[in-house]
Amino acid sequence: MNKAPSSTVEQDLSKPEAISLREAFLFWLKLGFISFGGPAGQISIMHQELVERRRWISERRFLHALNYCMLLPGPEAQQLATYIGWLMHRTWGGLIAGALFVLPSLFILIALSWVYIAFGEVPVVAGLFYGIKPAVTAIVVQAAHRIGSRALKNNWLWGIAAASFTAIFVFNVPFPLIVLGAAIIGYFGGRLAPERFRTGGHSATKKSFGPAFIDDDTPPPEHARFSSFKLLRLLLVGAALWVLPMGILTALFGWEGTLTQMAWFFTKAALLTFGGAYAVLPYVYQGAVGHYGWLTPTQMIDGLALGETTPGPLIMVVAFVGFVGAYVQQVFGPDHVFLAGALAATLVTWFTFLPSFLFILAGGPLVESTHNELRLTAPLTAITAAVVGVILNLACFFGYHVLWPNGFSGQLDWPSALIAIAAAIALFRFKRGVIEVLLGCGLIGLAVHLLR
Repeated sequence: MNKAPSSTVEQDLSKPEAISLREAFLFWLKLGFISFGGPAGQISIMHQELVERRRWISERRFLHALNYCMLLPGPEAQQLATYIGWLMHRTWGGLIAGALFVLPSLFILIALSWVYIAFGEVPVVAGLFYGIKPAVTAIVVQAAHRIGSRALKNNWLWGIAAASFTAIFVFNVPFPLIVLGAAIIGYFGGRLAPERFRTGGHSATKKSFGPAFIDDDTPPPEHARFSSFKLLRLLLVGAALWVLPMGILTALFGWEGTLTQMAWFFTKAALLTFGGAYAVLPYVYQGAVGHYGWLTPTQMIDGLALGETTPGPLIMVVAFVGFVGAYVQQVFGPDHVFLAGALAATLVTWFTFLPSFLFILAGGPLVESTHNELRLTAPLTAITAAVVGVILNLACFFGYHVLWPNGFSGQLDWPSALIAIAAAIALFRFKRGVIEVLLGCGLIGLAVHLLR
């Protein structure tokens, strides 16, 4: 009677055997299709699967890698998957994990973008997006609140957030300058008033899930040890992977060509995504909507809605921007609009995520050389505070175009306002999920649109 529970405990606490690359491949593929919920949801799924259930990596090593990923520009959940894949199965493991985190979302978004741009005027589709747009505005407000409640711990950080909002809302200061200014403030603030710029990061709990394949005391594998030769080789390969496609685009379409400018623009965007996708969206709409005119403000809102309802990192909204921009501008002529859109979506995804892979593969050995707390967080703390103000500006931008579609001189769209309020109540008061809110508001919008 007592033997069965005992053997179960022993089995649960035994150290997992080596994980094959095939087994890891199947898991990363599955993760690519179920990674809904934004970075918090995606990291939670990885923690449950890799730390708690499968015990491929210990919680301390998992969170140490996450702290590093949060210091980097780029989607931290995708970078965390790349890091763990690299740690377990060398460079190929990292490439597989990171790519499978993105590819399902890319293919889904290409299909949805085509449906949107080709059939967006169909009453059913138009009605769904009529309800989704106000919901997106509420979701962005919730993002500002969520990040702000975690980041704005004192008056200094509140002041940085207020200054960044004023800079971009009133003076239209480019997003890169706001990030640079916040980083400088954080750098000096961390030395003059370190207690004001201290960030807690993620720390492991005392709860144990049993021994892991990569445990707290597991030494770094041979490939995870720092080598200046390996670093130089990696940097050269990374440079070639950027220069070669950029050179081909320039030769075929010229520097001012749409695809070339998309590649260059999203390379810069990839280096500015401190604080996640919501932080870089203002930069994307400043460039894609305001400067280049690749898509309209309404299309940008719709693209964010599609990004919210698909698996993968939210920054994949760049695939929508690329698809719509190349499709509408008929880069390959009127007979090949889908090909132009699909190629543009793929290209902007390549240039957006290439730096993320390089950051992990180049910095991973340095991170594995120490399991102590990372210290250089004060600039990130200030940048995160500035991001709150930038995201609030994004909410104002979306709210203006949704609630006053004809400008302030026109009438307030009352149905949209009521849907936005209902979405905010569902998110803040009843803690409903993003996808649930989007679907509910989409159905309400469809009903309103059809009854008009």
